[in-house]
Amino acid sequence: MGNFFGVVLVVVYISGIWKFWNGFERTSFQRSLPNRLTLSLLWPVLLITNKSYRRNFRKALKG
Repeated sequence: MGNFFGVVLVVVYISGIWKFWNGFERTSFQRSLPNRLTLSLLWPVLLITNKSYRRNFRKALKG
C-alpha cells in the first residue's frame, strides 16, 4: 500500500510540473528558463505557501 501511495504522489508531482511548464506563458512571471524551471519544480511548496503563486498556477492550468 505504501508503494502505491508513493507512486501516486510521484505521478501527481510530475503532472503538476508538466501542466505548469506548458501553461507558463499564461502567468505573470518573468519569462526566463531558470525562473520557469524553479517555479515548476517547487510547485507543491509554493502552492501551499504563496497566494500569488496559487493564482498564477490556476492561470497556467486553465490552458
